[in-house]
Amino acid sequence: MAEVLLFHHALGLTKGIFTFADELRGEGHIVHVPDLFDGHLFTTIEDGIAYVKEIGFEEIMERGTRVASELQRELVYAGFSLGVVVAAQKLAQTREGARGALFFHSCVPTSMFGSPWPADLPVQIHGMDADPYFVDEGDIEAARELVASANHADLYLYPGDQHYFADSSLPSYDADATALLLQRVLEFLRHLDD
Repeated sequence: MAEVLLFHHALGLTKGIFTFADELRGEGHIVHVPDLFDGHLFTTIEDGIAYVKEIGFEEIMERGTRVASELQRELVYAGFSLGVVVAAQKLAQTREGARGALFFHSCVPTSMFGSPWPADLPVQIHGMDADPYFVDEGDIEAARELVASANHADLYLYPGDQHYFADSSLPSYDADATALLLQRVLEFLRHLDD
């Protein structure tokens, strides 16, 4: 059993994020899903990013750090897109005690957080092979670099061009890709104690 801290994407804490968390809980894992947007939900990525800019990127990052500080250190940090950038990757990479990391739809260069990726920290990165956000904005290169630098890292690419394909509450949802993603994530969590 793992304890997972799961951060939402730029549309906010959607029903699909709760559904995803419930899938993990159904396998016996503890999953925390904080709301970094104080209840705000958005219908477009642009609107969500505008909200982040209004609040301040650093403030959103600080909210994620505060949530983590209230929990034990032995966490798996997970995030959907913006949730990777503002919290999950930073915390996994820099907070002592991390057990693993799960990045959905996003990855940034490890240099963004001022230290290399911990070589023995296991990580999975999931994205679609034609997602313009993941492929065209440099995330896929950052993911490949991270995987090359780590001892236990996998990058999984799924056919398609949807960004939030694992959020069942959105039109971008891809049930087949998400089923495979969940299978891989649950396998990852099961093997953390090996």
